[in-house]
Amino acid sequence: MDNNEITVNHQKENDLGTIRIADEVVAIIAGLAATEVEGVAGMSGGIAGGIAEMLGRKNLSKGVKVEVGEKEAAVDLYVIMKFGVRIPDVALKIQESVKKAIENMTGLKVVEVNVHVQGIAFPSAENKEEEHRVR
Repeated sequence: MDNNEITVNHQKENDLGTIRIADEVVAIIAGLAATEVEGVAGMSGGIAGGIAEMLGRKNLSKGVKVEVGEKEAAVDLYVIMKFGVRIPDVALKIQESVKKAIENMTGLKVVEVNVHVQGIAFPSAENKEEEHRVR
């Protein structure tokens, strides 16, 4: 068995074989569930040169580290939050969303979801209307 795959035994009476779920699939499920939470600006690919690189929806497994066993999974998420949100509340919602998504889609028991806040995304200057000093 490849190190990047897990085996989940089929639970029905007749033996149809095994189901293999790659770690990358679990990471994508976790990344998608995390980015759908209100208050999350994006996933962080890590800190390179002191700057957190924000990644878009194209690569959902970036910013996600999973450790998968035969029956359990642990997840580490590296996220960038939107400015103005209450970080502990958003982090709790991320944990709940990721745990529910992985358990529902794979049948694995999620033992921990660690949220690492790597940065804050501020609203861009283009979105703000420029205030004039004189009218």
